[in-house]
Amino acid sequence: MTDLPATHEELLATIPIADGAKLEASAISYGHDGTELEGYVAHDAAANEPRPGILIVHDWLGVGPNVEMRAQMLARLGYVAFAADIYGADVRPSHDEASALASHYYSDLPLLRARVQAAYDTLVELPQVDETRIAVIGYCFGGSAALEFARTGADIRGVVSFHGRLLTHDPSDADAIRAKLLILTGGSDPAVPDDAVHAFQDELRAVPNLDWQVTTYSGAPHAFTVLGDRFRPVADARAWQAQLDFFDEIFA
Repeated sequence: MTDLPATHEELLATIPIADGAKLEASAISYGHDGTELEGYVAHDAAANEPRPGILIVHDWLGVGPNVEMRAQMLARLGYVAFAADIYGADVRPSHDEASALASHYYSDLPLLRARVQAAYDTLVELPQVDETRIAVIGYCFGGSAALEFARTGADIRGVVSFHGRLLTHDPSDADAIRAKLLILTGGSDPAVPDDAVHAFQDELRAVPNLDWQVTTYSGAPHAFTVLGDRFRPVADARAWQAQLDFFDEIFA
């Protein structure tokens, strides 16, 4: 298992390990269009049947302690969790570099969607995974990426966006979405202001049979689930529980 910073270990410890579980976590190499990628998978090796798979898309800092911690948390709950690598195996930006790198993918949404697809293809090939029960989640940049992947018409059960940017499209392709959507956003997030939330909801409303929900957490800034200065434990705990309730519903 990957050694995590003490703050991450403390949050991880709030999820108990089930009796008899044998948790394993490791890096996993895969690729897309000639680019080497390195994700991170966590699961219970003692499970005797395939489990639902959760694809996690990182924030703009790339694969690191935050998504590795979330993968381990989900593995403790019985899921096979795979943290995707959007950027590349050797690309782990600093805070100063991350904005420009994320902007590159925001300006090339087909590439962003394709990188998530490559990770999805890797996840469903894992023998531990029930490929009929897949969800995609993401944090910040990753939340946007997860929602973009849903717009491809991907055959997945659900998508959860944690404080992701809510991008609208003209012309809209929301009618291609087959997954149920759970959007968890901060009430004090300048990156996702109220008008962006309203515009996104209006686009989804235009697809009558689309199943979606938006929850806004009061006082929560951007990145409220990411450990650091913006972390808000109450909003994080509520968002985490909302996600688990959503999983119970879509995987039933």
